[in-house]
Amino acid sequence: MTVKFTSIAGRSPAVGFREALFHGLAPDGSLYIPEDIPRLSPKELDFAVEGGTDSDFFEDHGFTSLHSVAATVASSFIDDISTEDLRRMVEDALTFPIPLVQLEPGMFVLELFHGPTLAFKDVGARFMAEALSYFLTEEERKLTILVATSGDTGSAVAHGFYNLANVTVYVLYPSGKISRLQEQQMTTLGGNIQAVEVDGTFDDCQHLVKQSLVDPEVLGSRAVTTANSMNLGRLIPQVAYFVWGVVQLRRQFGERSDPLVVVPSGNFGNLTAAVYAKWMGTPIGGFVAATNANDAVPHYLQTGDFVPRPSVRTLSNAMDVGNPSNLARLQALYGNDIQRLRTDITGSRVTDDETLEEIRRTHQRTGYILDPHTAVGVAVARRAGNEKTDSPPIIIAATAHPAKFPEIVERAIGVKIPLPDSLEYALSKKKQSILLKAEYEKFKELLVSTR
Repeated sequence: MTVKFTSIAGRSPAVGFREALFHGLAPDGSLYIPEDIPRLSPKELDFAVEGGTDSDFFEDHGFTSLHSVAATVASSFIDDISTEDLRRMVEDALTFPIPLVQLEPGMFVLELFHGPTLAFKDVGARFMAEALSYFLTEEERKLTILVATSGDTGSAVAHGFYNLANVTVYVLYPSGKISRLQEQQMTTLGGNIQAVEVDGTFDDCQHLVKQSLVDPEVLGSRAVTTANSMNLGRLIPQVAYFVWGVVQLRRQFGERSDPLVVVPSGNFGNLTAAVYAKWMGTPIGGFVAATNANDAVPHYLQTGDFVPRPSVRTLSNAMDVGNPSNLARLQALYGNDIQRLRTDITGSRVTDDETLEEIRRTHQRTGYILDPHTAVGVAVARRAGNEKTDSPPIIIAATAHPAKFPEIVERAIGVKIPLPDSLEYALSKKKQSILLKAEYEKFKELLVSTR
């Protein structure tokens, strides 16, 4: 089946994966979405085969590893790269495990933070780098990547694309609104990575990127795309780890009930990927969007009214997004019908005090140390479990390593946690960034004048 991607606004022609990857946004300024979500057959997943055993499934269908799952998911969406090349890209990108860990009875965390920058965004960023490199090498052309970040995206993209031939990266982040470790990870590489420190919020950074992607003058001066979750090249590989999480739930823990998946959410790309996994046929019972004080989406799910608002700074700063781009993808998937959306997705907000309390409570109960973003998810998971007498198993997306937020974690549990070597190294290097006001003409001038 040929998979095409169309714009949400519907004012641009449908394209293949390669064009969606290179453009990021459709020419009409909206996001690309699959015309149809490809389905994984029950035989491929072995989830619908009564009496089948996991060992039969893993031997017969090849889902013996994260790589096999990721390659199957990727090839379902992407038909302009061969299956063999996709498998190689997956193996080169995913050089780290994504384990499912039992936190408490019925509650599991899917650890997405074992990549080089210790955050879930390594998965999408590294796969996207592989895909772009494949096409750029084939076509002998250059590309500029723009990315806005509220924390972890910037460092993941910077490291994923560092020293990649024919690619220049501009990472835009809100000055003074991310952790020092996050800032050091994205501002100390140099080379083809240019950090842009914006005097504003994440939403300001995202607005600058969006304007650039459809500005004829910018596009006339250089080939430009984005590595935010607005780009399908980042989103598609994230679908795979939610499938892999359910595979592990059944294979390792013998859980046959369809799990509830809780996703700490900022720009809502990760939740969109999880929902795509369900629509592909993965047996998932439902979803909870776990947010901090930036709760525009939970408010929308409860009231039917989406009211974008300026982002508020919180302890879980990578989720400080007041106008999440990927909500439009979720709305499009459900035909802009809020009632249909609510059948699968609910939302819940967690305060900073509750975040600290959850880090403390989980550590006391289990010895497991949560970062503040995953703590938001665990706090919401506890609420969801308490609301049902016969609660299904719950999978929480664990989005970052706690060592990336040492001050917050130590404040919660009173224990100093050691920094991994990669973070110690980042702290030792000199920061390199350009400080700009949140004014589009200033950023446009930078892009056009430094070809």
